[in-house]
Amino acid sequence: MAARTARRRDVGARLERALIAAAAAEACVLLIVEARWVPWASVTFNGARHRLTVQLDESLVAKAWLVALPELELGISGHLVADLHVATFAATDGVLCATIEALTVEEC
Repeated sequence: MAARTARRRDVGARLERALIAAAAAEACVLLIVEARWVPWASVTFNGARHRLTVQLDESLVAKAWLVALPELELGISGHLVADLHVATFAATDGVLCATIEALTVEEC
């Protein structure tokens, strides 16, 4: 049981690392400004709901990465990203700010 609890505790950090790596693969530097998550469960699955505020330097590549983000496969050890979307998106003074919401579930 302790291993399962530990996996749940660090799923937020794993998602953050996966997002940073996915952005870096497209030559974008992603800054996590704020990240929160809460446990989530259904009858058959356990997981977490995540809300992250992120920033990137404004560029066509960064905009394209944000648009494509919901379709990317993010590798998170022990979890699957069941849903992910960019909830808000704005550009100000050369900086893209976005809010990302995601649902992760533990692999069976």
